[in-house]
Amino acid sequence: MMYGFGDEQNPLPETVALVEDIVVEYVTDLTLKAQEIGSKRGRLLVDDFLYLIRKDLPKLNRCRELLAMQEELKQARKAFDVDEEKITSLD
Repeated sequence: MMYGFGDEQNPLPETVALVEDIVVEYVTDLTLKAQEIGSKRGRLLVDDFLYLIRKDLPKLNRCRELLAMQEELKQARKAFDVDEEKITSLD
C-alpha cells in the first residue's frame, strides 16, 4: 500500500507498523460506528458505511466505484457460469 502511494519499495519496519496501526484503528472505529447505526434495524449494511463517509467525497466516490465494479464482476461470473452450464448440457 505504501509503495503504491510513492514510498520506497522496502519501507522501514517501524513505518509499516505505524501505518498498519493507523489503518487498523480507522477500520475498527468505522466498523464500530457502522454497527451502532445498523443495530437500530438489527443488521449491518453497506449503506451504513457509505453514510459514515458521506462527507469525504473522494472516499465515497471510490467506494461507489468499487461497489459498481463488484456488481459487474458478479454479473460476469453469473453469465460465465450460465454459458458453461449450457456447454456442458450440449455435450
